[in-house]
Formats: sequence, structure tokens, C-alpha cells
Amino acid sequence: MAKIGTHKDLRVYQLSFEAGMDIFRISKLFPKEERYSLTDQIRRSSRSVSGNLAEAWRKRIYPKSFVVSKLVDCEGEAGETQVWLDYALAFGYIDNEKHKVVFDKYDSILGMLVNMRINPSKWTL
Repeated sequence: MAKIGTHKDLRVYQLSFEAGMDIFRISKLFPKEERYSLTDQIRRSSRSVSGNLAEAWRKRIYPKSFVVSKLVDCEGEAGETQVWLDYALAFGYIDNEKHKVVFDKYDSILGMLVNMRINPSKWTL
């Protein structure tokens, strides 16, 4: 296992950043009338996952802050992003295949986050 020096070394961070970029590319195709609603919401929640992971990593010296505050926030933002993906599918802005690929990435991210939350001693200082 490679040494984890920064949040960027975490597989969950890498996947969340990749998924956030997927969301950005997908949302560029949303109608202009969605700019200040769905587009803004899905971009914010998707970016918050990796942003909160970076904060969590810096706060891992404080296990309760790491778990209760930041990892739980990451889970919430990942789940919210899945809801916005469901709306994008229901509105016909994305197809089933694109929805499944990105939705499944967020399922993987959520699994990794839950593992970190359940086993914080592996991650905290």
C-alpha cells in the first residue's frame, strides 16, 4: 500500500474529484434555464465531496471532527449529488447509461466514506 501523504493520495479523493469533473462536463449540456438551479446545485454538491475530504484530511488529528463533521458532510454531499443526477435523468438531460456510470461512482465513493467513518483509527493521527 502506497504511503498517503496528502488528501490527493486517497483513492476516495481521486474518485470524488473525477466524479466532480464528470458532473461538470455533464452539466454543461443542461438547458440554460437550469443554470441557477439544477446546474448550480449539482456542481456545488459534487465539488463539496472532494473539498470536504481535503478538510477532513487536515483535521484528522481530531478524530471526532474528522468523522462527525467532515466525513458525514462528504456522505451527505455525495448522496445529494445522486439526487440531482436522478433529477437530470428524469428531466431527460442525461441518458440512463451516463446516469448509471456517474451514480455508481458516487455509490463507490459512499462505500469508501462509510469505511473511513466506521474505521477512523486507520486514518486519524
